[in-house]
Amino acid sequence: MRLVVARCSVDYAGRLSAHLPLATRLLVIKADGSLLVHSDGGSYKPLNWMSPPCTFAVSEPDDVQTDAGATEIWTVTHTKTSDRLIVSVHEVLHDSSHELGIDPGLQKDGVEAHLQKLLAEQLGLLGDGHTLVRREYMTAIGPVDILARDGDGRSVAIELKRRGDIDGVEQLTRYLELMNRDPLLSPVTGVFAAQEIKPQARTLAEDRGIRCLVLDYDAMKGVDSGVPTLF
Repeated sequence: MRLVVARCSVDYAGRLSAHLPLATRLLVIKADGSLLVHSDGGSYKPLNWMSPPCTFAVSEPDDVQTDAGATEIWTVTHTKTSDRLIVSVHEVLHDSSHELGIDPGLQKDGVEAHLQKLLAEQLGLLGDGHTLVRREYMTAIGPVDILARDGDGRSVAIELKRRGDIDGVEQLTRYLELMNRDPLLSPVTGVFAAQEIKPQARTLAEDRGIRCLVLDYDAMKGVDSGVPTLF
């Protein structure tokens, strides 16, 4: 990746036209060929950019551009649309290249799979005497996140979400209707568990006899019950 801080103006020519007047900006040239123009603001979003596949060329400014103060002209051309991003460089304040290697990708913390694993290990959060039957209990319409039994041996189906909304309650309702037809499981009660449950979802769940459980993910990460899981 090449990082250039320069005084420059930028023009986009193609399906639309846009102009950035002369100012100091960060120019990011990535190994995939893309070029992004950033200012010292606006968070992550660039002011303008050209996505790959594209070609990058540097040329000398013409007389008019030289008189305006340009020292280099960068032209980034999209190979499919012929759109062009033209950077008129007036002064380079910083220019460095860095080999970043292969990025492993974003690994999200607190996703539903993590919540499922933690709750399966900490079923005491549901109440005393709960035991794990299995995670990802398969039904004819999809897997229930956790199937457990309470202290009296009754089946409990648990649906997990990061943010619980009405759709999640409807999903668990469909699982419960199907599972309660199975004499080996019935009666099956439901628990709707999430880090945050919207008021409308809580109202609907409680109206259908489904218990709601708000999970504190940070607290759960700090607890290790030592209970083995099936996966």
